[in-house]
Amino acid sequence: MYWTLELAHHLEDAPWPATKDELIDYAIRSGAPIEVIENLNELEDEAEIYDTMEDIWPDYPRKDDFLFNEDEY
Repeated sequence: MYWTLELAHHLEDAPWPATKDELIDYAIRSGAPIEVIENLNELEDEAEIYDTMEDIWPDYPRKDDFLFNEDEY
């Protein structure tokens, strides 16, 4: 399983919190690339509830990880 920002972007509007099956269903209905669906299929626990993308991809970059000043924009 590998994640990129581009692939993770397809789950930003997912109905969090969600189970593995709900995320797969959302990815299919929203037209996400097959790689997103394959990554979700590799999740082990069927019954686990995922609250955010960080639960799926622990290294998912947060807003704090980027060094820019929002006041400038």
